Amino acid sequence: MAIRINKYLSEAGFCSRRGADRLIEEGKVTINGKVPEMGTKVEEGDQVEVEGQRIKKSIKEKNIYLAFNKPIGIVCTTDRRVEPNNIIDFINYPKRIFPIGRLDKPSEGLIFLTNDGEIVNKILRARNNHEKEYIVRLNRPINGDFIQRMGNGVEILDTITKNCFVKQLGPKKFKIILTQGLNRQIRRMCESLGYRVKSLKRVRIMNIKLDVPSGQYRELNKEELLELNELLEKSSKTFD
Repeated sequence: MAIRINKYLSEAGFCSRRGADRLIEEGKVTINGKVPEMGTKVEEGDQVEVEGQRIKKSIKEKNIYLAFNKPIGIVCTTDRRVEPNNIIDFINYPKRIFPIGRLDKPSEGLIFLTNDGEIVNKILRARNNHEKEYIVRLNRPINGDFIQRMGNGVEILDTITKNCFVKQLGPKKFKIILTQGLNRQIRRMCESLGYRVKSLKRVRIMNIKLDVPSGQYRELNKEELLELNELLEKSSKTFD
């Protein structure tokens, strides 16, 4: 059965579909020696390569799902040439995996890594409203209507952020639960209201809570995966 090249690469555990699209646009992917167009389908027996590396889709390969506590200073990229402090070299997992989404370099906390390209698309698609919870510490005491304004939406990046749950935890600390993932969203929201983020930690993604020390990871257990899949079943279906 023929499948689109971006889906082939994601199911092979090489990268997400979004990452595959970028590689295709950059001309780094070939099918039988030829650079394909976006949407080209892979037939049984076709030879797929990324920058000369043969990519084989293994139907029997076991899916890997890791919960990792990313330390400050580690970069969520799979490109080892770009950044020496990249997440893949830091974890040094024996099989090919890639992060689902990202946490910026100064941030820490929970991030998933997997070889399952399908789950990446379901979790990252913003309209699916998957919760991500963060603990944030600011540079100065919270005052006025900061909490209310954060929860009601802040203008950043030429848009208004979605309404979200925000709760003050201390003089300079608050909890926020987002269902969207704009670039450096929390930092930009705080800066827009006159504050600067001193520390930012993600402590939950959907039903998975952060429960491992900084710099360590664990596999998701069967119960967590069952609940995660139940939540994802309610999501929009991924496109072929």
